[in-house]
Amino acid sequence: MTKIRLEFEELTIHRPKKRWNMYFIIVAQHPTEEDKMILTTTPEPYIRIKPRIGNIIDFEPEGEGVDGFLVLKRKMPADRRLNVLVYLRHSRNSTRNAGEFLMDMKGKLGVDAFEIVSDIVGTTNSWLVISKSVVSSIGAILAKIPDRDFGMISVYEEFGPEFENQTELDRSNRFTSGDASLVWSWSIA
Repeated sequence: MTKIRLEFEELTIHRPKKRWNMYFIIVAQHPTEEDKMILTTTPEPYIRIKPRIGNIIDFEPEGEGVDGFLVLKRKMPADRRLNVLVYLRHSRNSTRNAGEFLMDMKGKLGVDAFEIVSDIVGTTNSWLVISKSVVSSIGAILAKIPDRDFGMISVYEEFGPEFENQTELDRSNRFTSGDASLVWSWSIA
Protein backbone atom coordinates (compact mmCIF):
# COMPACT_ATOMS: atom_id res chain seq x y z
CA MET A 1 0.00 0.00 0.00
CA THR A 2 1.56 3.27 -1.17
CA LYS A 3 1.53 6.17 1.32
CA ILE A 4 1.82 9.85 0.53
CA ARG A 5 3.03 12.65 2.81
CA LEU A 6 2.53 16.40 2.74
CA GLU A 7 5.11 18.46 4.63
CA PHE A 8 5.67 22.20 4.91
CA GLU A 9 9.29 23.17 4.48
CA GLU A 10 9.44 26.97 4.60
CA LEU A 11 7.11 29.89 5.32
CA THR A 12 8.10 33.42 4.34
CA ILE A 13 6.16 36.54 5.33
CA HIS A 14 6.53 39.39 2.81
CA ARG A 15 5.47 42.21 5.16
CA PRO A 16 7.60 44.71 7.08
CA LYS A 17 6.18 43.78 10.49
CA LYS A 18 8.52 41.43 12.37
CA ARG A 19 6.29 39.84 15.04
CA TRP A 20 3.59 37.34 14.07
CA ASN A 21 1.41 34.60 15.60
CA MET A 22 0.79 32.41 12.56
CA TYR A 23 -1.34 29.32 12.11
CA PHE A 24 -2.66 27.24 9.22
CA ILE A 25 -6.14 25.97 8.46
CA ILE A 26 -5.99 22.81 6.34
CA VAL A 27 -8.88 21.41 4.27
CA ALA A 28 -8.22 18.03 2.65
CA GLN A 29 -10.06 15.18 0.97
CA HIS A 30 -11.42 12.62 3.39
CA PRO A 31 -9.30 9.45 3.10
CA THR A 32 -12.25 7.04 2.76
CA GLU A 33 -15.44 8.99 1.95
CA GLU A 34 -15.58 10.68 -1.47
CA ASP A 35 -18.35 13.16 -0.58
CA LYS A 36 -16.53 14.51 2.49
CA MET A 37 -13.55 16.66 3.37
CA ILE A 38 -11.66 17.14 6.63
CA LEU A 39 -10.60 20.41 8.24
CA THR A 40 -8.08 21.23 10.98
CA THR A 41 -6.02 24.07 12.36
CA THR A 42 -2.33 23.70 13.18
CA PRO A 43 -0.07 24.16 15.06
CA GLU A 44 -1.14 24.76 18.61
CA PRO A 45 0.29 26.95 20.02
CA TYR A 46 0.99 29.43 17.24
CA ILE A 47 4.13 29.76 15.20
CA ARG A 48 5.62 32.80 16.92
CA ILE A 49 7.79 34.77 14.52
CA LYS A 50 10.19 37.27 16.07
CA PRO A 51 12.40 39.92 14.44
CA ARG A 52 15.70 38.04 14.62
CA ILE A 53 14.61 35.35 12.12
CA GLY A 54 13.72 37.84 9.39
CA ASN A 55 10.13 36.69 8.69
CA ILE A 56 11.26 33.24 7.50
CA ILE A 57 10.42 29.97 9.24
CA ASP A 58 12.40 26.97 8.05
CA PHE A 59 10.46 23.88 9.15
CA GLU A 60 13.12 21.48 7.90
CA PRO A 61 16.12 21.18 10.24
CA GLU A 62 19.64 20.80 8.89
CA GLY A 63 21.04 17.29 8.41
CA GLU A 64 20.43 14.20 6.36
CA GLY A 65 17.15 12.31 6.35
CA VAL A 66 15.22 15.11 8.06
CA ASP A 67 11.55 15.92 7.64
CA GLY A 68 9.60 19.17 7.59
CA PHE A 69 6.35 20.04 9.33
CA LEU A 70 4.08 17.01 8.78
CA VAL A 71 0.60 18.05 7.64
CA LEU A 72 -0.80 14.67 6.61
CA LYS A 73 0.18 11.12 5.75
CA ARG A 74 -2.32 8.76 4.16
CA LYS A 75 -2.91 6.01 1.61
CA MET A 76 -2.59 7.05 -2.03
CA PRO A 77 -6.05 7.80 -3.51
CA ALA A 78 -7.16 5.40 -6.26
CA ASP A 79 -7.11 8.20 -8.86
CA ARG A 80 -3.62 9.35 -7.69
CA ARG A 81 -4.91 12.87 -6.99
CA LEU A 82 -5.26 14.71 -3.70
CA ASN A 83 -6.92 18.06 -3.14
CA VAL A 84 -5.68 20.10 -0.17
CA LEU A 85 -6.30 23.79 0.57
CA VAL A 86 -4.14 25.77 2.99
CA TYR A 87 -5.25 29.01 4.65
CA LEU A 88 -2.73 31.15 6.55
CA ARG A 89 -3.81 33.39 9.43
CA HIS A 90 -2.18 35.75 11.94
CA SER A 91 -3.89 35.65 15.32
CA ARG A 92 -4.49 38.89 17.15
CA ASN A 93 -5.30 37.02 20.37
CA SER A 94 -2.63 36.05 22.86
CA THR A 95 -3.99 32.48 23.07
CA ARG A 96 -5.90 30.16 20.77
CA ASN A 97 -7.58 26.81 21.25
CA ALA A 98 -7.80 24.44 18.27
CA GLY A 99 -10.64 22.45 19.84
CA GLU A 100 -12.74 25.60 20.30
CA PHE A 101 -12.01 26.59 16.70
CA LEU A 102 -13.23 23.22 15.38
CA MET A 103 -16.37 23.34 17.55
CA ASP A 104 -17.07 26.90 16.34
CA MET A 105 -16.65 25.81 12.69
CA LYS A 106 -18.94 22.84 13.33
CA GLY A 107 -21.62 25.20 14.66
CA LYS A 108 -21.28 27.60 11.71
CA LEU A 109 -21.45 24.81 9.12
CA GLY A 110 -24.52 23.24 10.75
CA VAL A 111 -25.81 20.05 9.15
CA ASP A 112 -22.85 20.01 6.75
CA ALA A 113 -20.40 19.38 9.62
CA PHE A 114 -20.16 15.93 11.13
CA GLU A 115 -17.94 14.51 13.86
CA ILE A 116 -14.51 15.59 15.10
CA VAL A 117 -12.01 12.76 14.65
CA SER A 118 -8.35 12.23 15.39
CA ASP A 119 -5.60 10.10 13.88
CA ILE A 120 -7.36 10.09 10.50
CA VAL A 121 -4.37 11.14 8.35
CA GLY A 122 -1.32 10.22 10.38
CA THR A 123 -1.10 13.29 12.64
CA THR A 124 -2.17 13.96 16.21
CA ASN A 125 -4.42 16.83 15.11
CA SER A 126 -8.17 16.64 15.54
CA TRP A 127 -10.05 17.01 12.25
CA LEU A 128 -13.62 18.14 11.60
CA VAL A 129 -15.37 16.02 8.95
CA ILE A 130 -17.40 18.24 6.62
CA SER A 131 -19.48 17.88 3.48
CA LYS A 132 -17.58 18.54 0.25
CA SER A 133 -20.39 20.92 -0.79
CA VAL A 134 -19.49 23.52 1.89
CA VAL A 135 -15.81 23.94 1.03
CA SER A 136 -16.63 27.12 -0.91
CA SER A 137 -18.21 28.58 2.26
CA ILE A 138 -15.10 28.21 4.40
CA GLY A 139 -13.45 31.41 3.14
CA ALA A 140 -16.56 33.46 4.01
CA ILE A 141 -16.66 31.93 7.51
CA LEU A 142 -12.96 32.64 8.07
CA ALA A 143 -13.44 36.24 6.92
CA LYS A 144 -15.61 36.82 10.00
CA ILE A 145 -12.80 35.79 12.37
CA PRO A 146 -10.93 38.95 13.45
CA ASP A 147 -7.50 37.42 12.69
CA ARG A 148 -5.46 38.80 9.80
CA ASP A 149 -6.13 36.81 6.63
CA PHE A 150 -3.06 35.96 4.56
CA GLY A 151 -5.14 34.13 1.98
CA MET A 152 -5.20 30.61 0.62
CA ILE A 153 -3.20 28.35 -1.65
CA SER A 154 -4.06 25.04 -3.23
CA VAL A 155 -1.46 22.32 -2.78
CA TYR A 156 -3.42 19.94 -5.03
CA GLU A 157 -1.23 17.19 -6.46
CA GLU A 158 -1.56 14.63 -9.22
CA PHE A 159 0.99 11.92 -8.53
CA GLY A 160 2.07 11.40 -12.12
CA PRO A 161 5.19 10.11 -13.87
CA GLU A 162 7.40 12.76 -12.26
CA PHE A 163 7.22 10.70 -9.05
CA GLU A 164 8.66 7.60 -10.77
CA ASN A 165 12.26 8.85 -10.60
CA GLN A 166 11.93 10.87 -7.40
CA THR A 167 10.02 10.01 -4.28
CA GLU A 168 9.81 13.63 -3.07
CA LEU A 169 9.06 16.82 -4.98
CA ASP A 170 9.12 20.37 -3.65
CA ARG A 171 6.55 22.94 -4.67
CA SER A 172 6.09 26.63 -3.78
CA ASN A 173 3.55 29.39 -4.22
CA ARG A 174 2.37 32.68 -2.77
CA PHE A 175 -0.82 32.89 -0.75
CA THR A 176 -3.63 34.81 -2.45
CA SER A 177 -2.89 37.96 -0.41
CA GLY A 178 0.64 38.07 -1.82
CA ASP A 179 1.88 38.73 1.73
CA ALA A 180 3.35 35.26 2.33
CA SER A 181 4.72 32.26 0.46
CA LEU A 182 5.06 28.60 1.31
CA VAL A 183 7.39 25.81 0.20
CA TRP A 184 5.93 22.31 0.65
CA SER A 185 6.81 18.81 -0.43
CA TRP A 186 4.81 15.79 -1.51
CA SER A 187 6.48 12.43 -1.07
CA ILE A 188 5.64 8.80 -1.79
CA ALA A 189 6.73 5.97 0.48
